[in-house]
Amino acid sequence: MFNAGDKVLIVACEDDPRAVGKTGRVLDEVPPGPLTGGRWTVDRISIWIAPVLVHAHEIRKIG
Repeated sequence: MFNAGDKVLIVACEDDPRAVGKTGRVLDEVPPGPLTGGRWTVDRISIWIAPVLVHAHEIRKIG
């Protein structure tokens, strides 16, 4: 389970493969629902990469 503000490593990303290997922060304050297809929103990845939607198995919490 993730919380808003958690720093995560993106290990896979169907939404934008350029995000793989980068870190970002979880935006969602509640668990993802049907609107996002059960995917978490991760932001602050890079100036060139917009926020992405990822499944829980595609990210790992850091620290």
